[in-house]
Formats: sequence, structure tokens, C-alpha cells
Amino acid sequence: MNVHISVMAKEIGEWLVLRPGGVYVDGTVGGGGTTRKIIERSGNNAVVIALDRDPEAIALSRKNLECFQSSVKLFHGNFFHIGEFIEKSGFEQVDGIVFDLGVSSWQLDQPERGFSFLQDGPLDMRMDTTQSLTAEELVSHLPEKELADLIFRYGEERYSRRIARSVVLARSIGPIQTTRALVKIIEEAVPGAYRRGRLHPATRTFQALRIAVNQELDVLEGGLRAAVKFLKVGGRLCVISFHSLEDRIVKHTFRAMAEKGRAIVKILTKKPLLPSEEEVRQNPRARSAKLRVIERLELSEGIMP
Repeated sequence: MNVHISVMAKEIGEWLVLRPGGVYVDGTVGGGGTTRKIIERSGNNAVVIALDRDPEAIALSRKNLECFQSSVKLFHGNFFHIGEFIEKSGFEQVDGIVFDLGVSSWQLDQPERGFSFLQDGPLDMRMDTTQSLTAEELVSHLPEKELADLIFRYGEERYSRRIARSVVLARSIGPIQTTRALVKIIEEAVPGAYRRGRLHPATRTFQALRIAVNQELDVLEGGLRAAVKFLKVGGRLCVISFHSLEDRIVKHTFRAMAEKGRAIVKILTKKPLLPSEEEVRQNPRARSAKLRVIERLELSEGIMP
């Protein structure tokens, strides 16, 4: 199994202001790369509460972080419930939190997970493999208009209606159960010039289905607000997003919490930070990453987080 390469790890280490004895949360632990760097850069003297909704990620990170097991508290769960896991770990507040919202490289590289349109596998796309809803369920049962709206809303796909129409036609002939079958339908639905464009023609549809299956945008704002509630004064929240819909929610949620007159955070990155050219050369999947950082403020009387 390939190990996920942590994106913008250097920048995370600098912006979190890591210190010995600190308590941090890795809200999307993946293969454990960010958690490892937090511990190492804290002088091997920190506690990391590490969460992931993917049971395979928990198993992988437990193996990768075995030498740090006394410093890591691993939980299977969604960062939307971050406070529950902080309290279970015996803490009231923490010094810093990281959310890396991307799909891990090893998830993309496993055909059986169904995330990648470049490999053939079942139409799954579940980050939490204990849940029942899959991409196949959506493709097989959503009415044409709802499917088109989903692809347009979550994928910003200009040919969403053509793709949805072709999906509905194809499933009337036989079940659509694999990524390769769906890719073929998409390619035949869009114009030839679109197939030869910079992006693979299935990119946006697959993104939309993945977001819908995992309710990624539904939990994001609540997760950000919950995270801030459990930050110490001066503690920082770092969020790495990988597409415009996520980044828009992060930006607007941060702005709302920093609103003049009732600010509970200070925005430290007026514009999102981008990975270096060197990092993108070494890890092309980092090219779309955007990092935003806020810092928890001392609350004025009457202001509630």
C-alpha cells in the first residue's frame, strides 16, 4: 500500500507554532504523515489526537506511528465530532488543529475503493467503509434531474445534464457498477474537444459523487466551528483544501468568525498559501492545495464561540 505524502507539511509545522508538551489534533490522519511531523517538530514531546473516518486509515496510521504510540490517541470518526474525541482523550482544549481535506494518495491508488477514474474498480467512493451509501447507489437510483443537479453543484460540471441523461439511459439497459463503465458513459456524453481538454472529462463528475457520498461539504462548516471552540487562546487551526467548493466554505466560515465587533478568531492568511514549486514537482497531487490559518482570540465579555 502506498503511503500518503503529507501536503504542505513544512508550512503546517511553521504555522502551528509547535512546542514541547503541546496537545494537537490531526483531524484527517490518513497514513499518519502530518501527525508524525507534529510530534517530531515538538521535540518528540507532544500529544496528537488523530482522527479519520476511514477505518483503513486508522489501521495504516497505527502501523506507521507505532514508535510514537505513547504520544498518539487514534480514533475512528469524523472531525465534525472533534470535541467528543478531545474530551475522550482527557483534555478540554488543545494548542493546534490541522484539517487536510484531500483524499489520500493510497486511497486513490486502491482500485477497490473506487475513487479514481484512472483505474477500474467498484463504484464505491466511501471514505468510511462502514456506511451504506456508495457512488453506485447514487448513479443507479437518483432521478435524472437530481443527478444532474448533484454533478453541477458539487463538481461544477458544465455538461452535467448531458452526463446525467446518458447515465440514466445506460442504466436502463444494464447496471453501472464499475468506475470504467461510468468513465465510458461520461466520455461518450461530452463533446470531443472536452475529452481532449486539460482535465480528464470524468474529473468533475467523480469529485461530485465522492463529495455527495461522504457529505464532505455538509460537515465542513460545523467541523471548523467546533474546532475553534476547543482551541486555547493563541491556538491555531490550519486547513488545507483541494477544490474551490471547500476553499469557499473555509474562507467564508473564517471570515464570519473574524467579523469585527464579535471576532473569536484572527485570520493569519489573508490569501490562501500555496505549495512551493519544488513540492509540486515532487508531489503533483499537491498542486491544487490551499492553506488557510486562523488563531483563537481571547473572547470579549458576552461573545460566545
